[in-house]
Amino acid sequence: MVKPQARHKDCFTKIVATLGPASSSKKVIASLVKAGVDVFRLNFSHGDIATHATNVKIIRDISKKTGRNIGILADMQGPKLRIGTFAAGAVMLKKGATFRLDMDDKPGDDRRVTLPHKEIFAVMHKGMDLLLNDGKVRLKVTAFGKNYAMTKVIVGGEISDHKGVNIPGVTLPISSLTPKDLTNLKAALKMGVDWIGLSFVQRPKDILDARKIIGDKAWIISKIEKPAAIDHLDEIIAISDAVMVARGDLGVEMPVEAVPVLQKKIVFACRRAGKPVVVATQMLESMITNPTPTRAETSDVATAVFDGADAVMLSGETAVGKYPVEAVHTMNQVIKNVEEIPQYSKLLDLYSKGEKCNLPIGAAITSSAKFAAEHMQDAAAIVTYTESGSTSLLAAKERPCLPILSITPNEAVAHRLALVWGIITRKADSPLRLFDDVRTTSQQAAKQMKLAKKGSKLIITAGVPFAHHGNTNTLHIISVE
Repeated sequence: MVKPQARHKDCFTKIVATLGPASSSKKVIASLVKAGVDVFRLNFSHGDIATHATNVKIIRDISKKTGRNIGILADMQGPKLRIGTFAAGAVMLKKGATFRLDMDDKPGDDRRVTLPHKEIFAVMHKGMDLLLNDGKVRLKVTAFGKNYAMTKVIVGGEISDHKGVNIPGVTLPISSLTPKDLTNLKAALKMGVDWIGLSFVQRPKDILDARKIIGDKAWIISKIEKPAAIDHLDEIIAISDAVMVARGDLGVEMPVEAVPVLQKKIVFACRRAGKPVVVATQMLESMITNPTPTRAETSDVATAVFDGADAVMLSGETAVGKYPVEAVHTMNQVIKNVEEIPQYSKLLDLYSKGEKCNLPIGAAITSSAKFAAEHMQDAAAIVTYTESGSTSLLAAKERPCLPILSITPNEAVAHRLALVWGIITRKADSPLRLFDDVRTTSQQAAKQMKLAKKGSKLIITAGVPFAHHGNTNTLHIISVE
């Protein structure tokens, strides 16, 4: 068996970087691409539509100039449950004290504050926990009415104006898209973004509702940040185009010790389903202020890579940090170091083992392509011809030892696949209808991108006839001429 190794300068695992005040310039964005960014995240919780639109144009211009297909993720804010204001700006709640939450909008004090969310009162019950300020303060409901709740302070601490509220273990009767999100979503789709990040996903209906609006204009990443989503995990994965493990928010409503286990559960569930999965939040957090990360942070990134995540994400590190380019470079180096060791491919195989009989035709084809890649000494790449993206996704699900050169005539698909493990995209000038055209285009692209040389073997998978989407049924091995 050929020793699995990266045979291209790019990593198999992709990097998502968030743009913000520290990185929203043509110079910095170009440097981030050079350092290894595959997908840029536009965080619609911050910034304005005009700034995001400018960044989209910069990214597309750089993509054309470099010949590298770069993805764009527009991340919607989702509902933000927050308390009101305090007359003094902040108060200290002491353990054991009584504290009231109500719909009265007058400024609060150390005895009460506004909770302007009728949806919370609609599901209120005695004994329910309320978490304030990212879980730093914990209250327990002792009595309640239609528009108020009396609570006991279980864990005290300081709270101030507009701090967030979390309700663990409760599914709220609230949409994942607020009026603000709908405005931002319309603008993002007009910009031509590739992915929509859907926040506050609690149940499959949230994705289906969003899909009615988004249609096929972008692919959807469902962010797993609410415990309620874990109860419907397989259903959510099935109807999403990708999933994000949003560990920061997930860790507020669940015990922190449960988050690493849930991360693995979500990653492996996505891998079984063949859906891309992103691990996000606080990966290199210390690099917001420091030029180097902690050893624990680099180990955290490595763990996600070992698990076979499609991508790892930087948030504040590149959005507001002092060292955005250094953060991407560091993450890229960690990924490369993991992917170069034999244990990496062994773990990928261990976690992807499953039933290999009675496979659908497409799965059988891509499984055979992986087998050929591992057992042919002169194999250079797996080439997928795809119009919808499905053939390339099937190939990536197998986590082969060779890069996946995805050739597609669809520019939107080329950008979207930039998020997916192991895939390097190349846009064809027009749809290909003859296999000889696929053969010729594959050889030209592989040589131009320095993936193969004369005499190397290319393992081609496709669906024939080509116009039928989701019909991977052909495996063909050619020698590069």
